[in-house]
Amino acid sequence: MLLESLNLGLEARTLHLIAGLVLGLIFGIAAQISRFCLRRAVAGDATERGSAAAVWASGFAAAIIGFAIAQASGFVAIEDHRFLSNSLPVAAILIGGLAFGAGMVLTRGCVSRLTVLGGTGNLRALTVLIVFAVTAHAALKGVLAPVRTTLGSFTTELPIGSLSEVPLGVPALAALALVLAAGLILRARPSVTHVVLGAVIGLVAVGGWVATSTLLFDEFDPLPVQSAAFTLPWSDSLFWVIASTAIPAGFGVGFIGGVFGGSFLSASARGELQLQSFSSPTETLRYVAGGTLMGVGGVLAGGCTVGAGLSGSATGSIAALLALAAIITGAKLTSVLARGEQGMPAAA
Repeated sequence: MLLESLNLGLEARTLHLIAGLVLGLIFGIAAQISRFCLRRAVAGDATERGSAAAVWASGFAAAIIGFAIAQASGFVAIEDHRFLSNSLPVAAILIGGLAFGAGMVLTRGCVSRLTVLGGTGNLRALTVLIVFAVTAHAALKGVLAPVRTTLGSFTTELPIGSLSEVPLGVPALAALALVLAAGLILRARPSVTHVVLGAVIGLVAVGGWVATSTLLFDEFDPLPVQSAAFTLPWSDSLFWVIASTAIPAGFGVGFIGGVFGGSFLSASARGELQLQSFSSPTETLRYVAGGTLMGVGGVLAGGCTVGAGLSGSATGSIAALLALAAIITGAKLTSVLARGEQGMPAAA
């Protein structure tokens, strides 16, 4: 293992923190430049949906293909991860995914996009992120935990937990993702730079799995195997800010810090730092409601558009793919219901 050969005198948790920070920096820079966001691809303005979908699909394909190569090469070991469980909390995933999708339409950005915007000075995004983190933490360990445990108790046992258990399942998924990305790129003709950066974001998800499952894994101090995500990392970051003397920072906290730092550095270099705030009480309530829905929804669904949509789907996880489908459906339905509503801000 790389952790043993490095012999840097650093604890495994510190190395995880550094890995999260580095990967977060890459994610933040790439996402700030490319405006990477599933909400824009699903429910954005008609003029941007095609390009946004092509960029997101490039990340999706890169994550699946990159993970398959890394796993085949022995650089990923996630056999016991929850994403691969064949015990599927269908009710929680569907309700959570629909709620998350609705929330990201109300806030005009999924939580990954809002984290990037927060680093550029968007006060609306920062407000939503605080609401999101508090709500997610409440659903994980607080007053909303009974909702999570109750819905999570309704499970369906499947023969498999991942397409990797089906002969040619992963190659078929990778081929489908590649064809989807290629088709969208040929149709929308997005910026080549944005497509490449979308692929980089997909590979960040792969890098997280590689770093935490093999390269930096310490069998004497095993830490959770995880990758690029925003729901649990934001909850962990909130808890760490409040009780940092008792709760050490890990991969998730480093990743959130890196995304903030990367987006700030990118926006600063590009002259795109700008303070933005709410324009009315109605808009504030809309964003707060959206942040609440995403916080609860992200926990119930087992991840957000990045945690489940990229990192989870890359593993071929049935749960993650179902969560992604529910998120897209929730966003589509809410977009239709909200169409024509007055007072919506310009696209984030």
